[in-house]
Amino acid sequence: VQLQASGGGSVQTGGSLRLSCAASGFSFDYHYITWIRQAPGKEREGVSCISRNGRVTYYSDSVKGRFTISRDNAKNTAYLLMNSLKPEDTAVYYCASEGRLSGCALKNDGMDYWGKGTQVTVSS
Repeated sequence: VQLQASGGGSVQTGGSLRLSCAASGFSFDYHYITWIRQAPGKEREGVSCISRNGRVTYYSDSVKGRFTISRDNAKNTAYLLMNSLKPEDTAVYYCASEGRLSGCALKNDGMDYWGKGTQVTVSS
């Protein structure tokens, strides 16, 4: 079982990045995906989630209107498009999955599988 987040990097305020979460070793289309971030010295924050079929999505207030989550079950991959990035978006971003809910939930723990994170750094 593997979830691999990629696509992080360093951008200036207002820039964009697209994160990818590639899954293998389990039934990706039976799991919802959540993107979770953790900044230095702060608690983990669930920022966005997407249901198995992609029809249900949620966003935290801190990213609503700027981030867009999507998934391609044929490619076993989920994405997080991040626009209008701010310095406060700087964090390690993780993707995680859970197979017990048909919708999705903005959780920051209790997930079935976790990927290694990818660093996003936004400079002012």
